Amino acid sequence: MSSRGRPEHQAPPDLFYDDNEARKYTSNSRMINIQLQLAERAIELLQLPRDVPCYLLDLGCGSGLSGESLTSAGHYWVGLDISPSMLEVAVEREIDGDLLRNDLGEGLPFRPGSFDGAISISALQWLCNADKKEHVPSKRLFKFFSTLYACLSRGSRAVFQFYPENSAQVELITQQSMRAGFIGGLVVDYPNSARAKKMFLVLSTGGVNPTLPKALQGSGEERTGARDRSSSRPGVPVKNSKDWIQAKKERRRRQGKDTRPDSKYTARKRRDRF
Repeated sequence: MSSRGRPEHQAPPDLFYDDNEARKYTSNSRMINIQLQLAERAIELLQLPRDVPCYLLDLGCGSGLSGESLTSAGHYWVGLDISPSMLEVAVEREIDGDLLRNDLGEGLPFRPGSFDGAISISALQWLCNADKKEHVPSKRLFKFFSTLYACLSRGSRAVFQFYPENSAQVELITQQSMRAGFIGGLVVDYPNSARAKKMFLVLSTGGVNPTLPKALQGSGEERTGARDRSSSRPGVPVKNSKDWIQAKKERRRRQGKDTRPDSKYTARKRRDRF
């Protein structure tokens, strides 16, 4: 992607992702598939305990596409995004996470040790831009990473998939994350494939196993198509099945959210119309 065509060079994120762009982004089947794949890989890199629901952050959650992967994996989450249009679409889609409008560069407003981990998909590079006169990317990155470090439990991880513009951005981001107290580094999947290559910054707050996970090798072709998400976790119902829909509605009720009442038509498939 040329620097001229990069979204972060066209407008600040809250303006770039307006109503039109937010709906277009969320209705594009290719973008949906890519977001889900990246989110699933980020969850793998978190290396969370098996069969234990965790409380996670989705940083730059957009319309909740990556959050769906967190829900499918059996976790609870809070999503942050600066775009009100993206968050409105997430509300309309009745995603399960709690949502908060937030500029990551101004820091995270959570109590120390609140979360078991964090993921971020395609958002981190936006903090390298100075969208306002008072913006200093290095200071905004440090503010973000230092407050993130504080609100994560000790021994937890944060995984960022991002699209750096150049090596200087990678160095700036990595430097500020380490300055904030994190340890870790880059995991580059399919490094020899121009199409499938993806970069993840895997950070840890310390603990007994701070080593980096292994990167995926090969061409990446096996992950370019839609993945089978029918059984993402043992004991988790198949997505869009009756049990899955009932579980989702129960979660929304516990969260105090508006939920349609159950009926004999709940999760019943409609017949094709000719």
